[in-house]
Amino acid sequence: MTKPITPVTTQDTKERDLSGSEFYFNRELSHLQFNIRVLEQALDPEHPLLNRLMFLCIFSSNLDEFFEVRVAGLKQQTAFGRELPGPDGLPPAQVLQQINTLVSNNVQRQYEVLNDHLIPALEKENIRFLRRTQWNEQQNHWIKQYFNEEIQPVISPVGLDPSHPFPRLVNKSLNFIVELEGKDAFGRNTGLALIPAPRSLPRIIRLPDDISDTGDSYVFLSSMIHQYADELFPGMKIKGCYQFRLTRNADLTFDHEDVADLAIALQGELHSRHFGDAVRLEVADNCPENLWQFLLNEFNLTEQDLYKVNGPVNAHRLMAVALECNRPDLRYPIFTPGVPKHLSFKKDIFTAIRKNDHLLHHPFESFTPVVELLRQSANDADVLAIKQTLYRTGSKSEMVDALVDAARRGKEVTVVIELRARFDEEENLHLANRLQEAGAVVVYGVVGYKTHAKMMMVVRREGKKLRRYIHLGTGNYHAGNARLYTDYSFMTCNKDISEDVHKVFMQLTGMGKALSIKKLFHAPFTLHKSLLDLIAKQAECAEAGDDARIIIKMNSLTEPKIIQALYKASQAGVKIDCIIRGMCRLKPGIKGVSENITVRSIIGRFLEHTRVYYFGNKSSEQIFAASADWMERNLHSRVETCFPIENEKLASRMKEDLELYIQDNCQSWLLNSNGEYIKQRPKKSEPAINAQLQLLNEWAI
Repeated sequence: MTKPITPVTTQDTKERDLSGSEFYFNRELSHLQFNIRVLEQALDPEHPLLNRLMFLCIFSSNLDEFFEVRVAGLKQQTAFGRELPGPDGLPPAQVLQQINTLVSNNVQRQYEVLNDHLIPALEKENIRFLRRTQWNEQQNHWIKQYFNEEIQPVISPVGLDPSHPFPRLVNKSLNFIVELEGKDAFGRNTGLALIPAPRSLPRIIRLPDDISDTGDSYVFLSSMIHQYADELFPGMKIKGCYQFRLTRNADLTFDHEDVADLAIALQGELHSRHFGDAVRLEVADNCPENLWQFLLNEFNLTEQDLYKVNGPVNAHRLMAVALECNRPDLRYPIFTPGVPKHLSFKKDIFTAIRKNDHLLHHPFESFTPVVELLRQSANDADVLAIKQTLYRTGSKSEMVDALVDAARRGKEVTVVIELRARFDEEENLHLANRLQEAGAVVVYGVVGYKTHAKMMMVVRREGKKLRRYIHLGTGNYHAGNARLYTDYSFMTCNKDISEDVHKVFMQLTGMGKALSIKKLFHAPFTLHKSLLDLIAKQAECAEAGDDARIIIKMNSLTEPKIIQALYKASQAGVKIDCIIRGMCRLKPGIKGVSENITVRSIIGRFLEHTRVYYFGNKSSEQIFAASADWMERNLHSRVETCFPIENEKLASRMKEDLELYIQDNCQSWLLNSNGEYIKQRPKKSEPAINAQLQLLNEWAI
């Protein structure tokens, strides 16, 4: 039986300053905690073996980006004396120290998981990573030939002396530092050299079947270079060869006020991403101290920036094995997302949307109807115009193909491309050029505000009137991600919503004052205030004795004023369930402040990406889907949309989905007030509830 929620507000708690640092977790450390939960999936036997390997690779990739962006930003703050603590009160220098401790412990754990769990388990399945000591005569012969024909011709060893200064190493590239003995042909004996591994070479090579035992045998490029490094320095004796990798600041920065053309400015910055300031050095754990000290000095780093690893310095390269190894029995079974019969590709999608609003929950339901709306629009003679935002789309996109087709057919196609989608800038520049060449009008949103909203509008002539067909989403227009991320798609031709979307597009492509809109909330204008009002309304209902409730599901919760509003609502007696995948600054379970708040994180087969907000009491229920997390950047410096789901059937379904995630006891981690995430397990008397699996079984074919 559910314990009734009662107000916890007293005279003391009402007067409590909820902006105090004791009420907030640190954003960066919370971000790391999410990545640690990802690493935990590599140990979970509920996941197939190759998927466990993928989780380990994702941990590695996420950690790279964390250093490239978050750690780099903290280092810049300390270097330039801009050490402004966040709501948690921790200065950047202290955060960097805690990051070092947390990362060091979990990098060590990562390689323990790889070496002690995954590699032995893979070997039992005849998937082997062969060390140099394990090569037989045939394999050694093949590898030697591969080295001579594929590696040696493209590799450029660099001796370190006054005429060969330390080269600029590309961000995250694989390199080797070599200790040498003897003099070369010119009489030089500096004793040190570098071997940069060419980026054109694969980091893991599968051996031919005829020289492998049963199954798949792989050899690391690093092992091949280690084995034959002496051939790169003829006549010299190699005393040691050790792999290392340097991570650099990869965040692009430029002064928006001085930018005349955003595309040209970004093109100029993309190259610098490879050569930003050094932020992390990874070395093989057997590398002698004198060598890693030499590297730290060369890159102007300290021991706090050093991470020793027992294995390949870039574990993310193992993703190639996880994806390409022909062992479907060791992966999750392939599924076919469901397609509502009214939205089948054989149907007229305009008729279907006119009859009813439609809600799709990806990946359990197919993204195809969204693509089909655009495809049919391109081919429909009655469609006059198409407008769409693109943030992350993918290089091979059916949606871009359809937009190009529509533009070539003479339709008015306007695309708002956010060039500054981090690490997708170059791809988005190519998309912009392709669309412009087809005749589409391409704009880059508003300088200083990233366009993160997911909107599509199709204008169609029907008789004597024009009708707008709208798609709004919580995720990007990326068909591949729609198979991996959970997101909602909403399709409607509701007149008010259509008019609102039209006005948002007008603001993005034109100029003028903020327009009044009826149904949508949009950042940076009305979303933040509207959310504060909705939370305050629930607090008022609870204080009046109503059973008020808030459920929020999103990627991150960090915005201080929103958190303070949630604390006040909790004090008033509102039951608040937060399903936050990643960063969360809010502290649940604080006596007198957040006793009525729970925070859980769902980590499973699919990346949880939906943004859904529910506000309910006896007199009303409201549910919204949105493109925005509750973060400072989303609410104040991005263009975002939040849209109501007013169809009772669809709203009820969304609430059921939220309740299912709250009940999950298989993939759920519960956050306590100390910052620990506790993995939930079904009790003996409880059924096992796996929200993602249940939704997959319910909707997929």
